[in-house]
Amino acid sequence: MASIASRILRALRGESDRADQPLARGRIAAIILAVLILASLPVVSSYIFLVVTSFANTIVFTPFIEFAVNWTVDNYVKFFQGKLSPAAGQVYSTTDIVMFIVNTLIVALGVTLVVLITSVPAGYAISRIGFRGRGALMKLLILLHAFPGVALIIAVYFIYIYMRSPLFQAFEYMASKGLLTDEVLASFDIAYSFFFVIVARASLEIPMSIWLMKGFFDKVPWEFEWAAIVDGASRFTAFRKAVLPLVKPGIAALAIFAFLAGWEDLIYVFVFLPQMTLATFIHNQLSGGSLETTYLPIVAAAATLYLLPTILFFVITQRLLLEAASGGFKG
Repeated sequence: MASIASRILRALRGESDRADQPLARGRIAAIILAVLILASLPVVSSYIFLVVTSFANTIVFTPFIEFAVNWTVDNYVKFFQGKLSPAAGQVYSTTDIVMFIVNTLIVALGVTLVVLITSVPAGYAISRIGFRGRGALMKLLILLHAFPGVALIIAVYFIYIYMRSPLFQAFEYMASKGLLTDEVLASFDIAYSFFFVIVARASLEIPMSIWLMKGFFDKVPWEFEWAAIVDGASRFTAFRKAVLPLVKPGIAALAIFAFLAGWEDLIYVFVFLPQMTLATFIHNQLSGGSLETTYLPIVAAAATLYLLPTILFFVITQRLLLEAASGGFKG
């Protein structure tokens, strides 16, 4: 072990013999691969057991699957039918289940839109404009990104109440005068909750998103933009036609991360949104007294559907994410 460790240290310092360099590098790569596999094994196995359970009639939590397990897709059928237990009646309707998915999509797409609208222009401005306090602003963005969303939930809740009170006092006054019906007032309440959740969740992603886009814009030579301006294009036209096409990998990666952040959010939708999403639906089934009556394979089917967009995004866009991580572009 001592000799292996010394060889690894020598290889990292570049002191190994020329003949031993390929062997040392191969051993280092094998050790790193083994460590990564061992570190990720608990997480990967948990996801595997979750997916397997969604197609079984019982909970599967060991790699040794018993022959008594019956494989079926009824868990998915019962989930969309709103039956959370084979012996129970219809707890939710199919419309309710579809609305949970639609609500999750509204939050995810809303977060994506807000992040793109704010982060792309901000990243361009910080990259191209040398204004006073630019360095301090970048440090502030990193500091803001360091705060977890859970730590800010109380302050965000006060903002939610502070903004809601005068707005709905005006709506309630209009309803008392017969200008608004109770149904319209309830719709305004739901719309406000969606708007606030989207903006609050997007605000947690914007600081790092600005940093990401700044890195992409920094890689675009100024000559591309200057050539468009010399040809008569305005600054905005040069930005739109000469610069944006070169940072498409960054914009796409930004959209992916923002969508997944909105899709996977639990804390903010649980606190501020009266409508259920897939995250709050699964949480409700696994918390409190619901766990005693819930058929867990059906919940596993719901959780698998909830994870599906994340898995598909990362499988399909691996190359794009690698381009975003390197911060490069192709001219």
